[in-house]
Amino acid sequence: MPDMPNPVASFIVGEIRRARGAAGMTQEAFGRGAGFSASHVSAVEGGTRALTLEFARGADRALSNGGLFERLAMKLGAPSWFLPWLDAERGATQLRYFEPNLIPGLLQSEAYARAVLRLDPRLTDDEVDRRVTGRLERQAILTRESPPQLVVVVDEAAIRRAGDAGEKMMAGQLSHVVACAERPNISVHVIPADVGLHAGLSGPLSLAHMPDGSWIGHLESQLGGEVVDRPADLDTLFQRWESVRTEALPRRQSLNLIKEAANQWT
Repeated sequence: MPDMPNPVASFIVGEIRRARGAAGMTQEAFGRGAGFSASHVSAVEGGTRALTLEFARGADRALSNGGLFERLAMKLGAPSWFLPWLDAERGATQLRYFEPNLIPGLLQSEAYARAVLRLDPRLTDDEVDRRVTGRLERQAILTRESPPQLVVVVDEAAIRRAGDAGEKMMAGQLSHVVACAERPNISVHVIPADVGLHAGLSGPLSLAHMPDGSWIGHLESQLGGEVVDRPADLDTLFQRWESVRTEALPRRQSLNLIKEAANQWT
């Protein structure tokens, strides 16, 4: 189940631990009510196991508090529709992303992430700050001891588009992509504009290969996102992925195109 981004997780775990203590519940008794083992509760409270949305819901059940911790997680953490994908992303051994219009979040610079998030007029400055922090924290999986293999395909439009007065920001973003793509576990490919229409233009897609050999997909829309795990749906996503990957340039040619685009903004 999905992870909460830090430092939100630390805050919520502390509140759960305090509430459990105030109720006079041992970790074993709390776990029975929450649906988790005492060792699981101990690991979450000790910071060696990630807090998940399911655990927050279990804490609400055990403490009969009307859903307080779930509301905290949904309010302070990542968008609720995105949380299941965060869990898959953090546990994956391989990740595949296709984006027709934007640089994927795992490769976004702070300035670019902030510019993208500010496109949502509903977000306050504090909410933008929290989501930027969460997006940058996601990227830690790429530099951990055993990072996932990340393959990214973007349409050329994604590297040619900048907002108002965004030239410096876009130049920095593309330089960041190039630096990331020099790592052995990251490969970035670009579908050149002269390809014209292709299957990926219907929207972004993500795929995560899990340690048990299974795959999980993710689709985003204007209203949120959806985790995909039905075999028939995954087959469709793999067909789309193979289509866009086939249209993309090889790694070195893609990096040269990205560098050329970066020079456009300098």
